[in-house]
Amino acid sequence: MLSFNQPRPVSSTEPVSMQLHGAEDKMLLNEEPADRPAPSAAPPVPMSELHFFVRYTLSEYVRFMWDHGGFLIRRRRIRFPASLYLRLKSTLSAALHFVMLGRGRRTYEFTIDQHGIVRTSGGVTLIGWEDVLSVRTYSRGFMMVLKRGTLPIPYRALSEGQMAAMKELAAARRDSLL
Repeated sequence: MLSFNQPRPVSSTEPVSMQLHGAEDKMLLNEEPADRPAPSAAPPVPMSELHFFVRYTLSEYVRFMWDHGGFLIRRRRIRFPASLYLRLKSTLSAALHFVMLGRGRRTYEFTIDQHGIVRTSGGVTLIGWEDVLSVRTYSRGFMMVLKRGTLPIPYRALSEGQMAAMKELAAARRDSLL
């Protein structure tokens, strides 16, 4: 009965308990097991702190969602009639949520540094680098794709130095995921 609860190795003839024992020894020596990649909790490039404020407009937010929806649909290789329908549906849904949640009335304060992202607007949201899947570049700005959701960052909210740092971050994030 207990053997049903134990994971069975696919390629090794060594018992699971011996494999687990070997992994514990490696962890005691502060080494990573060979079959597990090292987590990327830190940002891929050393960066100074970015601090800026954003107040989204409806047209800007809709454009972000239109671009991001197009990326997701192309990635899934959905063809013309269905792709247009899905893109319209997702963009209109995002626009409705934008209006209903009053996101255009709030001013968001962002702080991005080596520890992660802090977004403040009434409450504080802390996002670690392990939650950032990618940083995409669209026509209106950058889109930080998170494990749960997205963070649009418009170009107009960034200075030239901050924009260069975000481009570096996007390139480094893309390179680290390949």
